[in-house]
Amino acid sequence: MKKTEKILKEILKKVEPSEKDLKCIKDYANIFSRNIKKNLKKYKIDAEIFIGGSFAKGTVIKKDNYDVDIFIRYDKKYKNEEISILTKKALGKSKDVFVIHGSRDYFRINYEKNFFIELIPVKKINNPKEHENITDLSYLHVRYINKKIKSKKILDEIKIAKAFCYANGCYGAESYIHGFSGYSLELLIYYYKGFFKFINAMTKIGKEKKIIDIEKQFKNKKDTLIDLNSSKLKSPIILIDPTYKQRNTLAALSQETFDKFQKACKEFIKKPSIKFFEVKKINIEKIKEGALKKEKEFILIEARTDKPEGDIAGSKLLKFYNYLGKEISLFFTEKNKGFNYNGKKSARYFFVAERKKEIIYSGPFIDDREHCINFKRQHMNVYEQKGRLYSKEKINFSLREFLEKWKIKNAKIIKEMYIDNLNYI
Repeated sequence: MKKTEKILKEILKKVEPSEKDLKCIKDYANIFSRNIKKNLKKYKIDAEIFIGGSFAKGTVIKKDNYDVDIFIRYDKKYKNEEISILTKKALGKSKDVFVIHGSRDYFRINYEKNFFIELIPVKKINNPKEHENITDLSYLHVRYINKKIKSKKILDEIKIAKAFCYANGCYGAESYIHGFSGYSLELLIYYYKGFFKFINAMTKIGKEKKIIDIEKQFKNKKDTLIDLNSSKLKSPIILIDPTYKQRNTLAALSQETFDKFQKACKEFIKKPSIKFFEVKKINIEKIKEGALKKEKEFILIEARTDKPEGDIAGSKLLKFYNYLGKEISLFFTEKNKGFNYNGKKSARYFFVAERKKEIIYSGPFIDDREHCINFKRQHMNVYEQKGRLYSKEKINFSLREFLEKWKIKNAKIIKEMYIDNLNYI
């Protein structure tokens, strides 16, 4: 434990933003908020500003690029479709504004080189049941965390937890990550009273779902499972939102991401090291050299989408990566592969594969004469087995050749999956 405590103290020093950075963020956020307030008053828009996210809760960690969530809380008299339009109006002539399309449009403003603001329109609600969009609950989340967590030690442990999850690819509820959101980590560290207790508890979770109900809003596990929508019960951990019991704050957490996280927890407990808090960069050249040395095929691809950057673009690029991987696996045995999304409109995929010796195609049953004739025309080495035709064919093409033909043949599917460019690097 002494070694672990020493490591966590070192990590905290590394992830704690400097006073200078925090002051800059605060100054930028306040200046921006004042300008928005002026415009709200100018256009007689009934709304108020509040700063949210990790900055408002004192759980922000050191980054190369900082972002602040600023919310405009609109009076309930405004219709849902109105508030994005009013937000754009309140922005005035702000430069470098990017619209992020979704159930409600919100706006990203590049304020400085390493700092941006996300301006998000929400409804002003006091009862969580009145929410029309999940972002409407954001104000309640900030209020809950600020009310419950007064201890600097717990706030520090939250920062450590965020750094651990980020380094191990488990931080973010976005659909291309399926991990822990910042809010869920804040709740978990508060519940377990520290980072080490949290990860130790996570290693003990088995196949049975773990239910955490901090405010005991449900009587028992049975009531929880009956009351929640089935779509919110798929995650390995069900963490009831203390501000709204119908919401599982870990609904986005996938079993795959949790397994990866749990493995990292077990390894850290067994052998504590700073390396668990360092982002592991993929050395593409080393992977390529290793593949060629073992006489395997290597390919690096960049895919682009026309969808809005962030969660939407990332999810489309990940979906296409998984689809492409399945197509490749029909003819090749995958030895290694990777997905890296740049946060904008493109992602890179790499595949290390070995060509299969042969593939067996299943054909029609022999009493289907018309289809049997067509199958024999299209395939060589056709044979019959248990009343059905099959074809055994050797694979005589490389991974690159396969992908070149696949791109042409599946141009329509590629377009339908919102991929507008696919290139080899």
